[in-house]
Amino acid sequence: MAILPILEAPDPRLRLISEPVDTFDDGLRTLIADMFETMYDAPGIGLAAIQVGVPKRLLVIDLQDGAEEDQEPVRNPRVFINPELFDPSEEINLYSEGCLSVPEQYADVERPARIHARWLDQDGKQHEEALDGLLSTCLQHEMDHLEGILFIDRLSRLKREMVLKKLEKYRRSRKAA
Repeated sequence: MAILPILEAPDPRLRLISEPVDTFDDGLRTLIADMFETMYDAPGIGLAAIQVGVPKRLLVIDLQDGAEEDQEPVRNPRVFINPELFDPSEEINLYSEGCLSVPEQYADVERPARIHARWLDQDGKQHEEALDGLLSTCLQHEMDHLEGILFIDRLSRLKREMVLKKLEKYRRSRKAA
C-alpha cells in the first residue's frame, strides 16, 4: 500500500469528469487500498479517485463511527464503484463540509437529507440502499468529484471567493513553516 499525493484546488484535473470502472482486477484492489491509506493518513472520511489523479468513477468512505477522542476510531470502510444517486428527498440538510482537495477550509453546504444510491463494490457486486445523515452528505460530496465539482462550487460567489482567499493564505503559511 502507498500514500498517494492528493490534488488540491485549483488543479485542473479536479475538473475532469471521471470514466466508469470496467475492470475489476488486482490493479483496482491496489488502488482502493492505496486510497484508503491516503484518506486515513490525511485524515479524511471520503476520497474520490480523481483526487489522487485517477479519473475513474470510484470513491471510498469511512465515517469512522463511534470512537471517543482518546480512542482509536472504529473503522467501517466502504467502496463505491460507478455509483448512481436517485430519488433525493425534498428535505434539505445543511452540513459544514471540508475537502482534502481544499485543505483546512470549511463551509455550510445544502444537500438533500436522504438519497437512494446504487453502486458496485470492489468485487463487482451490486448494492442499493437508502442513505441519510453524514453518509448521505459524504456520498453526495464525493460523487460531485466524479463530475468535476468541488464543494466550493455549491457556495455563493462571495463565499467561494472568501474560501479561496483563506486557502491561499493557508498555503502561504504552510510554505513559510
